[in-house]
Amino acid sequence: MAAASRKRRVAAGSDGFLSLNAGLDGTESGIKRRKRVNKNKKKSWLKHSDIQDVEEFLDDVRLQERATGGLVAEKPDDSLFFVDTGDQKEEEEPAVGKTRPLRIDLILQPDSRVPAPKDVLAHQQPNAKKLRRISQRAERLAARGVLPRKQRLMQKRLGGASKRGMRPVPNNHPQRDYYDLWGSSETSTEDPYYLEQTKKKLVKRPDRLSVKPSSLPAVEVIAPGGSYNPDFYSHQALLLQAHEVEERRQKVEQRLQRQLAVPRESRATEESVMQEQVQGLLEEEEEEEEEEEEEEE
Repeated sequence: MAAASRKRRVAAGSDGFLSLNAGLDGTESGIKRRKRVNKNKKKSWLKHSDIQDVEEFLDDVRLQERATGGLVAEKPDDSLFFVDTGDQKEEEEPAVGKTRPLRIDLILQPDSRVPAPKDVLAHQQPNAKKLRRISQRAERLAARGVLPRKQRLMQKRLGGASKRGMRPVPNNHPQRDYYDLWGSSETSTEDPYYLEQTKKKLVKRPDRLSVKPSSLPAVEVIAPGGSYNPDFYSHQALLLQAHEVEERRQKVEQRLQRQLAVPRESRATEESVMQEQVQGLLEEEEEEEEEEEEEEE
């Protein structure tokens, strides 16, 4: 037993021996233990599944479709290879009058050979089924000789317009014709309200709809000289109009000032101001002198 255990220790210490237990040789093994996870849910699939190889394959397929327009393995050899015969083509002279495209145009050009997807919405029409049913029904009615309802109403309105111009004779007219009960002439004996509700008689248009709410124009048109960049003559004409308006305003102000101005004869002078200031003083001095003279006498 001791010899067998010694042989096992010697074999485990050799370099070519791969031990199942990482702790036997005292060194840490590079093989990792597989992690056991639950994959019964889609969230676990996305988290613990390795799909790197699938993504690389799909990226390669998309790159081939963009660069060559399809898979390289499915293309014929003529499109991938060519035979080199060794003949050198003569240098062609540049075409006169042709210009190279701009750099910005080359950048904006699509570099993918994958055809653009078909725009389904561009070929659709809103309410297509409803319009198709209406057109099919109109075709069936036209085949039977029946007019649509809109056309029948229009014909009735057009037919009633000519009759509306004829004013009927009142019943109290002495020269009226007597109504023949057995005659072939047709007279309308239906109620006017009933005719309006059944659209056999048009409703009278109110008079207020024919009257404009204001006599002023809806939009005030500015003079040609008041535009953003007018010509010289129209701008000068507009300035002349503004100058005339200002002159009339100044004339009105000057006329008002002349009417309210004080006359020159009524204006106060230095002499009149002096007389007003000494008006009472001179009279008192004269009275005092007269009193002194009387006392002396």
